[in-house]
Amino acid sequence: MKKICFVALAALVLSACNSEPKFKVEGEVSGADGKMLYLEAAALEGIVPLDSVKLKGDGSFSFKQTRPVSPEFYRLRVDDKVINFSVDSTETIGLKAPYTDFATAYTVEGSANSTKIKELTLKQVQLQNEVNELVKKMQAHQIGADVFEEKLAALMKDYKDEVKTKYIFAAPNTAAAYFALFQKLNNYLIFDPLNSKDDIKCFAAVATSLNNYYPHADRSKNLYNIVIKGMKNTRTPQQKVLELPEEVISETGIIDISLRDMKGNTHKLSDLKGKVVLLDFTIYQSAASAPHNFLLNDLYTKYKDQGLVIYQVSLDADEHFWKTTADNLPWISVRDANGIYSNVAAMYNVKEVPSLFLINRNSELSARGETIKDLDAAVKALL
Repeated sequence: MKKICFVALAALVLSACNSEPKFKVEGEVSGADGKMLYLEAAALEGIVPLDSVKLKGDGSFSFKQTRPVSPEFYRLRVDDKVINFSVDSTETIGLKAPYTDFATAYTVEGSANSTKIKELTLKQVQLQNEVNELVKKMQAHQIGADVFEEKLAALMKDYKDEVKTKYIFAAPNTAAAYFALFQKLNNYLIFDPLNSKDDIKCFAAVATSLNNYYPHADRSKNLYNIVIKGMKNTRTPQQKVLELPEEVISETGIIDISLRDMKGNTHKLSDLKGKVVLLDFTIYQSAASAPHNFLLNDLYTKYKDQGLVIYQVSLDADEHFWKTTADNLPWISVRDANGIYSNVAAMYNVKEVPSLFLINRNSELSARGETIKDLDAAVKALL
């Protein structure tokens, strides 16, 4: 009798566990016979494995998982190919994809947000390809630095304007809007939540909507914290008259800069007299930083033995990110803790980043980026 009761109780518990609401993702992956297909959660703390299956000839698969308490993100992965999708509740999502173009040529049914995520993914892939082509042309000297910077800025602006309008502000309460905020170019966020006032507005719109619908969700709290930090970083300081102490202006007339590198060593711009200096103001956490640094690296490699020095000033709000990113750079990298409200940047009339200046061997300001038509030729002329 006791044995029968125990079996009955176990069956009841198992039944209760199986009755938890679940979502389902099913479909086919063609041309992937023998490949492992993984279902993973794209959680705040990172990628979490959930389930897997070895695909057979027809490529069919079916996964079930407990529904999330608020919209969450998941992905299917074969080798290093990934499909991102979102789940709101207990929906059944259908995904079909060829193995070859798994990450881009798939179809999705049963989830409007996942359809939007696919659209965003394809747009991001196109943007990355266009930027890669620009870098190749610049490295092959088919276009000059001015054309490279102008085209890169235009590509970024057009992309962000479209995504803001169609995906973020149009429906800030959706998983697709959240996904758009964290897209990357060259592994850097396209929308910068710490250094750009305009981008922080996008994060704030989504944070407000998520907080209204899911105030207790971890993603809502995390996004809210990001917005608060970004607003703090970009808050306009109290107005004060900018006074230039006489010692700030060197004998030669340049505005001197004295900042520390990641090891705590102080580097003064005026100490580089006798060298040709490319002074660069940048934000490493910007998506434009990597291609811009490719440009600088080409110049530095070509002319460093002839006397070219790069003095790069980071205006990043995140000190740790700056240290990590700048660690392997071959030139001088310092950081101004005042970020986008840097007095030094203001003295040089920096209105956007990246922004560069050329200083000749006599420590005299020779040119600023927007007036330079051919950066390579301009550097060579000063050497």
